[in-house]
Amino acid sequence: MKIILAAVNAKYIHSNLAVYSLRAFAKAYVSETKILEYTINQQMDEILMDLYREKPDLLCFSCYIWNLDYVEELAREIKKILPETILWLGGPEVSYDAVDVLTRLRQVTGVMKGEGEETFLDLLEYYHGRRETLEEIAGITFRTENGEIRENEWRDVMDLSRVPFVYEDLSLFEHKIIYYETSRGCPYRCSYCLSSVDKCLRFRDLNLVKKELQFFLDQKVPQVKFVDRTFNCHHTHAKEIWRYLLEHDNGVTNFHFEVSADLLDEEELELISRMRPGLIQLEIGVQSTNPDTIRKIRRTMNFKRLSEVTKQIKTMGNTHQHLDLIAGLPMEDYESFGKSFDDVYALGPDQLQLGFLKVLKGSYMQEHAREYGLIYKDRPPYEVLGTNWLSYGEIARLKQIEEMVEVYYNSGQFSHTLDWLVLEFDSPFSMYKALGSYYEENGLFKRNHTRIARYEILSAFIRKQVSGKEEFYRQLLVFDLYLRENVKNRPDFAGEPSADKAYLKAFYDREEKEPAYLKSYGQIESRKLRKMTHIEIFDYEVDRDMKPCRTVLLFDYQIRNPLNYEAHMMRIGEDGRDDR
Repeated sequence: MKIILAAVNAKYIHSNLAVYSLRAFAKAYVSETKILEYTINQQMDEILMDLYREKPDLLCFSCYIWNLDYVEELAREIKKILPETILWLGGPEVSYDAVDVLTRLRQVTGVMKGEGEETFLDLLEYYHGRRETLEEIAGITFRTENGEIRENEWRDVMDLSRVPFVYEDLSLFEHKIIYYETSRGCPYRCSYCLSSVDKCLRFRDLNLVKKELQFFLDQKVPQVKFVDRTFNCHHTHAKEIWRYLLEHDNGVTNFHFEVSADLLDEEELELISRMRPGLIQLEIGVQSTNPDTIRKIRRTMNFKRLSEVTKQIKTMGNTHQHLDLIAGLPMEDYESFGKSFDDVYALGPDQLQLGFLKVLKGSYMQEHAREYGLIYKDRPPYEVLGTNWLSYGEIARLKQIEEMVEVYYNSGQFSHTLDWLVLEFDSPFSMYKALGSYYEENGLFKRNHTRIARYEILSAFIRKQVSGKEEFYRQLLVFDLYLRENVKNRPDFAGEPSADKAYLKAFYDREEKEPAYLKSYGQIESRKLRKMTHIEIFDYEVDRDMKPCRTVLLFDYQIRNPLNYEAHMMRIGEDGRDDR
């Protein structure tokens, strides 16, 4: 029998842990089972032709919020060209309305609900004649031979340590993100999240986990992304893993964790403080700072404690922090969301994600949609269009702010300029709102812009919004530019080179003969040194407090900060010596 497990991922760099786990668990049928991974950006005809060439007897699709429409279309078309192929679906996007899915897609035989490892194995046993009927398989909804839809009971959750490790052959995951799980379920009951449906929280055996982590470390995998919903909900488990990573750090691999910052205790914080910059990064869901909203969505969060912890981690200077907000939650109007935004912005996260509520099937939020006045899209990702507290027009304005935050804040390219610019406005929220309005008024949302063009646009926005400080902000923008970009063709907003040719020649000739700053380059001619570095002279202390003062900075692009990718920067004195 030829079996295909098909994954349609959002991006090429993504991998689908679920299908690899299903295949590994059904060990007896590994030789018959093939995994095919595609992306939603591929032409559908390309995928159809590929599947046609394979001619599977059994074809199973993994379904998520971002690929369901695509998979449904594939399912309709594939049965036209492979009528004998048996189709099954699985994944969170079809688990909670399986009857509706089968009613809508008559081409599909059945749906695997919830955890799929044991269910998939039972299905293969059935199709190999080792099980009498589908009726005896837990965790499925299926169509009988006479067209009747039967819904079997859900399967009990499994021991997570029984799931095989799927990464022995890393060649299958070249240039892709490695996803890894050490727990399933969530102890919390946030109303917008499907993880709250699975109340049975369980963990993978720590000895297994350490063995598998060591494999990643030995192979020097660039990044491992933990998919545990709240990694630190079990302190002993979390500490053991972090302690192991700290003690076995290979200097290369980065590990990503989703945590509740307010739950981090002093021992966990002490472990974080000792980690190599870039060893771990943290994703922290805030969602809202409105107490009424937090209560309404049944979320457990102490924002005061969260603030203290994130600020403490920030002072450590070694850990990237990604904080999330969700617009469209109950009790959160436009002004309230603006306050939530300002509260989180004040924490100075490395990234601030402004997301929008998705009314997921099977969630508490879907059950109470009418009560909250939730209007949302009929098709995935079921994103909110309006609530009792937030109009569609306001959501549209928040969409503009989201894009401005992504382009200007999350890019990390304008960090020093934004630190000062935000002080010119009533609040950070009002600044990004004004920037979004500027984009709209000038038709800038409809165009694609280069990274350099973003500097030019921000420069023009500043000239319009702030009077009498053109040179102040021009130099800040130049500082931000050269921290990230080794540009040799100077953009218009930057003006003429600040250092004359004679000064530069004398400096680099001196570094070639007797290096004082660029010792790591060894014996290398001045012309090459100049290509790999940049010198800029400022009238302000741009790297400190912006006091008026001649400041000469050397940017070394061979050495970069692992957290923000900024070039290594050194001060140069008037005599060409270190002025730190």
